[in-house]
Amino acid sequence: MDTRTESLKDCAVSGRRPGAVSFRSLLMRLARNPESRLTHALAGVIGQRWRLHGLHRLPLYGLDTATTRRLLAQHFPGAEWLPDLWLDTPEDFVEAIEIDDVVTLLADHRTQADEDNLWLSHAVATACVGADHLWQDMDLPDRSMLSALMHDHFTTLAVRNTQDMKWKKFLYLQLCERADIRVCKSPSCGACTDYVACFGPEE
Repeated sequence: MDTRTESLKDCAVSGRRPGAVSFRSLLMRLARNPESRLTHALAGVIGQRWRLHGLHRLPLYGLDTATTRRLLAQHFPGAEWLPDLWLDTPEDFVEAIEIDDVVTLLADHRTQADEDNLWLSHAVATACVGADHLWQDMDLPDRSMLSALMHDHFTTLAVRNTQDMKWKKFLYLQLCERADIRVCKSPSCGACTDYVACFGPEE
């Protein structure tokens, strides 16, 4: 086995966390294209899910074992050998009843209708169940990388965010508009008392 996979294997066999080295870092060591924002996004979300739930859990909502192994083999060759990937559903997925709608929204706006962008749709939707800003839940270095990722891979959706709304709030607003649900208290964002919550800094 490639020496780069030994740390990941040790975590899987022993059940321990990787300590100071994150699962994201371990995946990035295996990355086929480490400069790609797509690679960083997938590694970030998968790493976060493994950190929270362990290496034996399927990390991305809606992707089965075979698909997950194919994703790992494509982007992080050597990681796909993981011995077990359980099919049970983490509690935070059960509670996020809107997650299928987020996947559909993103998939409908893929810049290219290929498997990589579909996987990214599932990764972004998975990160949406987190409690922090979306770029943080995706374990990206900053918000600007998330914005570039959205414009590259979901162009027709991203261009609607003309006021640079926080991405997680923006995605959920799009779901409400799709369902013809009015959730905002004010007729315009500038007049709304929750303006900072939607458009404030994300540091």
